[in-house]
Amino acid sequence: MTPGSSSFIDFLESHRPELIPGRRRLPEGVIEAPHGTTIVAAVFDGGVVLAGDRRATMGNMIAQRDMEKVFPADEYSAVGVAGTAGLAIEMVRMFQLELEHYEKIEGTVLSLEGKANRLTTMIRGNLGMAMQGLAVIPMFAGYDLEHGRGRIFTYDVTGGRSEERGFAATGSGSVFARGSMKKLHREDLTAEQASTMVVQALYDAADDDSATGGPDLARKIFPIVSLITEDGFRRLTEAEVSAIAVSITDHRLTHPNGPQAPLL
Repeated sequence: MTPGSSSFIDFLESHRPELIPGRRRLPEGVIEAPHGTTIVAAVFDGGVVLAGDRRATMGNMIAQRDMEKVFPADEYSAVGVAGTAGLAIEMVRMFQLELEHYEKIEGTVLSLEGKANRLTTMIRGNLGMAMQGLAVIPMFAGYDLEHGRGRIFTYDVTGGRSEERGFAATGSGSVFARGSMKKLHREDLTAEQASTMVVQALYDAADDDSATGGPDLARKIFPIVSLITEDGFRRLTEAEVSAIAVSITDHRLTHPNGPQAPLL
């Protein structure tokens, strides 16, 4: 209970450093572990949408079909994770605790920029594991109350941070998802249109990347889609995402390559 740093990570460093993932000793050799794949985000008029597919892979095998990769960080932000599944989930929980601890100690919430910086520090602390193939590459998105708009931040394995304009993707299917959104994104999108666009992008990623899972109508497994606006974080219900996925799948029966952008 001694007053000290407002950082929960610093608190653990002082009292229980063995609980920090980056401080653990790893066995030698190659470690096989499930990996999460594609995360996408896009800014729309009034906020930001963050979405992820549900597939986790281990080598050439599907390890899990319904993994959750998008989580609320706090009331006005969310984080999506690609990379080593177990470490990614643990990092998200630590990040949630970090933000909650800061709010309790300081009596106020961090700015969105400050939250993004805290996540940078956590990723950098995992660099040793990343060098052994256990990388975690999150994407952070939130509504900036000071500037009144949605913002997106992406990272590399060293903790390098970049703010993305308009839209972003990370994970194994990111190249295909980003190409899809590049032709569909507009600044004046509504929340509903932005939600449809990110599901379209995940569909395109799954079409070309075997590690990305598209909407599974037979098993009723659909992407996780979350909206962050001035009203806070909201995860779309399964019924809402199902309606979007079914509409997209029905349209692709006649247009398998998806919506077409005009040449000029």
